[in-house]
Parts: sequence; C-alpha cells; structure tokens
Amino acid sequence: MHNLPSTGYYNTINDMEGLSMSNKQSYDKLFELIEKNDIAMLTTIHQDKLVSRPMSYQDVDDQGNIWFLTTLTEKTEEIKKDNRVNLAFTKKGYVSIAGHAEIINDDAKKKEYWSKGIELFLSTSHDDPNVVLIKVVPDSAEYWATDDKVKTVVEGIKSLVSNDTGSDTSINKSIEL
Repeated sequence: MHNLPSTGYYNTINDMEGLSMSNKQSYDKLFELIEKNDIAMLTTIHQDKLVSRPMSYQDVDDQGNIWFLTTLTEKTEEIKKDNRVNLAFTKKGYVSIAGHAEIINDDAKKKEYWSKGIELFLSTSHDDPNVVLIKVVPDSAEYWATDDKVKTVVEGIKSLVSNDTGSDTSINKSIEL
C-alpha cells in the first residue's frame, strides 16, 4: 500500500486553521482517490507534443509530492527539458494533477522504494546508476468522484442522447495546491 500524506501536508499548503472544512474534505477525497490507484498516466512534453505513459507510483510524501522509480529514458530527458507534467489516475474515480517534476538521484530513497517487482520490471538493481526517482510536485489537481459508477455512466450516456442532465451523482472539484 502507498503512503499518503499525514495532516502535515495541509500545513505545507496552507495553515490548517485557514482551510475551510470543504477544502480539507477536498484534499482528503483527492488523496483517497489517489490511494485507490496503483498506476498513473505520466504526461510530459516532447517537441511541443504531449506524451503519456503508465507509471506505478511509489509514495505520496508528507508534502504531497508523488514519487516514481524509473531508469534514465526519453521521459527523464523530456522532464529535464521541460519539467511541466500531468498525472492522471483513473482506476476508481478520476484524478488529474498538474505540476512539475524533478529527476532525483537519492540512493537511500531508491533503496527504500525498491521491490522485487520493480527489479523484474526494470531488469536491474536499485544501485544501477541509470535508476532515478521522479518527484512530481503538484501545483493543482482536479478530481471526479462518483458514488455509483454504473449509474453515473448510464446517466452520462442518457444525457448525451436525450439532453437530459438528470441527477448528477458525480463530484467534481478543482484544488490549487
């Protein structure tokens, strides 16, 4: 299971007393949705085009940064040239996070996040100099949560066909981080 931010995260973004209850609930819902996902689509910029690829995230730290393990590839070169990224999570609910990424070479953190699965996937070990961390620092996020997935899909199709908006059971929030 991934580590999600403790209440210390709220203090980094804004003084907890300054957060309204709805903002705190929005943050809680955002990280609850992220926790339900193992894979994020990481979008980078390559020669003025958007490029996305699936990535398994390792952790969300107390500051809300999202960590990935990878090897030096085109994606890391793209981040070095233009560090603006987007993460999309879609397993349960939908989360889109806009932010900027940093390539980090921290042996202790690489070892901390390393697993047999990662070793098999990357075909290397944590001490390989080509293994690096990608730290995504969120700037803003938007999420859509549904209380009844099937009902929402049916109502969405119904509204497209009949122009009937019905009762929307989805929750959509935008959050500046």
